[in-house]
Amino acid sequence: MALGKRRKVRMFVLFCIATLTTVLVSYNLRDPSVYFFKFAFRLSDNLFARGPCACGQCMTEMDDDPWFTERFNQSIHPLMSRENSALSDETFKWWQWLQSERQPANFSGVVEELFQVIPDEVLYMDASPERCRTCAVVGNSGNLKGSQYGRLIDSSDFIIRMNQAPTSGFEDDVGTRTTHHIMYPESAKDLDNGTSLVLIPFKTLDLQWIISALTTGAIKHTYVPVMSRIKANKDKVSAKNRTLWNLLTASFSLFTEIRLRFISSQVVIYSPTFFKYVYESWLDGHGRYPSTGFLSLLLAIHICDKVSVFGFGADHYGNWHHYWEENSLAGAFRHTGVHDGDYEYNVTLLLADKHKIQMFKGR
Repeated sequence: MALGKRRKVRMFVLFCIATLTTVLVSYNLRDPSVYFFKFAFRLSDNLFARGPCACGQCMTEMDDDPWFTERFNQSIHPLMSRENSALSDETFKWWQWLQSERQPANFSGVVEELFQVIPDEVLYMDASPERCRTCAVVGNSGNLKGSQYGRLIDSSDFIIRMNQAPTSGFEDDVGTRTTHHIMYPESAKDLDNGTSLVLIPFKTLDLQWIISALTTGAIKHTYVPVMSRIKANKDKVSAKNRTLWNLLTASFSLFTEIRLRFISSQVVIYSPTFFKYVYESWLDGHGRYPSTGFLSLLLAIHICDKVSVFGFGADHYGNWHHYWEENSLAGAFRHTGVHDGDYEYNVTLLLADKHKIQMFKGR
């Protein structure tokens, strides 16, 4: 009897997903057939979810590993909002020390101005037994060359890239989709309307820069020349997508992953408090401060249920370089003078060994 009821429920969910797929096609999503099967089986499984998330293994299942439990702190939000923007004196001094400014502007005043330009909201802290958010963190290592990871990367809900990270011409190896692009002023690039800009600020001037780059274009120089304006979508949810999502959620409570497909891109800020937490709790103070890649990984660990990592470390010849570089001996990001690349990589390997992340090292 119980088995028959379960089958009926699953068939009902599959029917609902088939109907919803038709809607998704009209909204021009990529490869809707892939998402149909992904959503169908995930959402039917959600009906019987029992753990902290709907994935097979959840990031928040910490009690099985003291090393991870000691470091992982869910109470620290990775992204800034007005609510969590106040910095302790210790955090503010540490953050200002990263890239010192001669006459920094008033931090509180800049934050207030910032949230008049970009949305002020606590994002992605919505873990639940019904959610299975899969994330791909895509580094820039040369070990991506010839990997054929593109389709696998593109199948994730969130796809996080950093700095330059070109995809054109490298689609088979690195994929085509990007949901979140992490950068700082000196590594900035224009983004399409489907990609969220995640700014890592190293100083108050960086916050002023993003305000300027989205409005007046007045700031053209930090410690080097920077883009005065940047193409990025600073709005939260488009009116069309918001209306459709409200209609969907009025009838269904399980479409958490489909919701991700209807959230438009926006500009968000990496929290200095979280920045310091990553440095102290996960790197034990090694290096001057964490690399963009490691900061991206820890962001994913805190907002995702399942994390896959691509393009970290050396290639199979032991060379450290970017996948778009012809010079495989460039050694681009192992010894920068500010990051301890070896320590970061060892922590990343340890996370993989403990099955907290899945690491793809190239082919």
